[in-house]
Amino acid sequence: MGIRAQPPQHHCRGPLRLRLQAFLAATALAVSLLACAQAHAECIELPIPDLQPLATLEDVNANQALAKARALIAAGVGDHSMPPLRLAALYAIEAQSSSILELDADARAAALKGLALATPNDNPVYLSLLISYAETVYDTPGLRQQVDKLTTTAARQPRGSPGSACLLKTLGWLQHRLNRDDLAVGTLTNAFRDSALPALARQRARVAEALAMVMDGMGDFDQALDLMQQTLSWEQAHQAVQLLSVTRYLRGAILLEKGDYQPALAEFAETRELARQLADWQGVAYADLRTCETRIQLGQSAAGRPACEAAQATFAAAGVKDLVKQARALLAHADLDAGQPARALATLNEVLDQDGTDIVPRAVPQLYELRARANAATGNHAAAYADLREYVQRARAVSDADRARSGSVLRARFRVDSEMERNALLQRELSLTRERASLQRDQLDRRADLLAAGAAVILLLSYILIAQRGHRRALQRIATEDSLTKLPNRRRTAELATAALSEAIATHTPLIIALVDLDHFKLINDVCGHAVGDRVLTELAALSRSMLRNGEVMGRWGGEEFLLLLPAQPLDLALARVEALRTAALEIALPESALPAGLRVSLSAGLATSYEGATSLDEVIARADVALYEAKKQGRNLVRVADESVQASTTAVRRALRARRQ
Repeated sequence: MGIRAQPPQHHCRGPLRLRLQAFLAATALAVSLLACAQAHAECIELPIPDLQPLATLEDVNANQALAKARALIAAGVGDHSMPPLRLAALYAIEAQSSSILELDADARAAALKGLALATPNDNPVYLSLLISYAETVYDTPGLRQQVDKLTTTAARQPRGSPGSACLLKTLGWLQHRLNRDDLAVGTLTNAFRDSALPALARQRARVAEALAMVMDGMGDFDQALDLMQQTLSWEQAHQAVQLLSVTRYLRGAILLEKGDYQPALAEFAETRELARQLADWQGVAYADLRTCETRIQLGQSAAGRPACEAAQATFAAAGVKDLVKQARALLAHADLDAGQPARALATLNEVLDQDGTDIVPRAVPQLYELRARANAATGNHAAAYADLREYVQRARAVSDADRARSGSVLRARFRVDSEMERNALLQRELSLTRERASLQRDQLDRRADLLAAGAAVILLLSYILIAQRGHRRALQRIATEDSLTKLPNRRRTAELATAALSEAIATHTPLIIALVDLDHFKLINDVCGHAVGDRVLTELAALSRSMLRNGEVMGRWGGEEFLLLLPAQPLDLALARVEALRTAALEIALPESALPAGLRVSLSAGLATSYEGATSLDEVIARADVALYEAKKQGRNLVRVADESVQASTTAVRRALRARRQ
């Protein structure tokens, strides 16, 4: 699979905002594990017609293309009548197929053999071999040498030719590996502009993919997804299954960084299936790794663990140590979520056995932060403080590098923007005005994130200091989060509800309280098992979080019962909000074992308002409980409103409520 983990000196840049949000929420590893990746597909068509089907096969099934190319090479090496250019073209196909399959050493060897046969006269075979070799170089001196060679060769190509577009694509990608996105964005944008003609659709798809990954590294996820869609459309139209599996993965990785978790899961599932069909087991492992990471971000660590374990086994068998460490770091996070800090700590000690020198630098600060929490949870407060101090130092270094890099990238994009204003076609295809605004917003976000990080550090320091003074037991007593759903627990929900009621009484504004209860939940546990029951609870919690607005609260009230606070809104709007949650809950899937029993996920709810002269929370909840009882009695999967709350409704709602009671 053409997805490549970069060595430490050529790391990818993930969004600081997402990592800090995850840090503050204390629910995710918050490590940018997206590998700098690209599908190294054949960009230049070879000028030998009868070999073209073989070159095309590598887009569909690289394993088959590689086997056939090697068989033809074995026959051709001993055949002195075979033209050297034809043998060189076969080596080009071998190199590209090997690169797609992550066989870097084989790809470099094949490219060197082909270059020895192809006269460096800028013919397509020579250019293809040159690109194949450059794309499998990873050390900094080697990258710089290849950048110089590609720059010189690209300057000799006619502008708008396939050779020019492909060379610029590879040149921009190597500049990105060297952390010179200020150069890469200009190089790739020029290649994107020059490949706008229909005859260069293949080249444009490859350039769009490379430019998408650079945009993703800058945090411009929407632009990256737009560009990636162009690549995806070309691959779908040409049934390039091998390449499609890579593009699906990359698209899922961008969605994961953006925080669109459900679409990301769908992309990784598609990636896994395509890779399985191709017998690309490392591709399957990549998809499993990202699926596990996404589940952890969703608060579904237990559901994600099997995928992480499968990925770890595959990468361990392949000897890919950095990816094994990524999988183990995610498993440690899952252990911490599951209340097993000692096991998480042991794993993180192994992951950080080289003090992070063998890990992508951007990922290291969050690993120290995670280990600080594991140490604190096991009572190792001195070690937790040391890890936290290391986190702060390394995070500051990453942030400083980001600021310096952002400035140079912004200047480069301004220059490119000026060029785009003189080219209406490219401006239609790629609006850099919007990109510039997005980058500026990203810079502002970073400043806000740094402040948030500082606040988070202060909070964690305060926690450790308080724990060292013997107040750990008191802190545990005032825990406010339900361990399963990550919603406010009953005590915290009651505090929030009491405060909201006081505010409603003081300001003469409405407060709607809804008691929400899952229907037939005990039967779901009995038939499907408690693991399924837990999943239903966590998915309902996730649904509620996605639908809540500012000031609204959904808390776990007990078992399968939840309390929903909807302040400062009329009853008709609140009723619509709860109905929307009820409808969404119907989409939560149950396993096939639930079918014979006729089970499905649904909820009932009872609403009451603060308008009925209530002076205590218990009064409002009691009325909501009566309404909930009515919903259950009338058949479940219903939302009912307390009788006395009719007077608080708008005229339209009063009519509807009366009609329903008749």
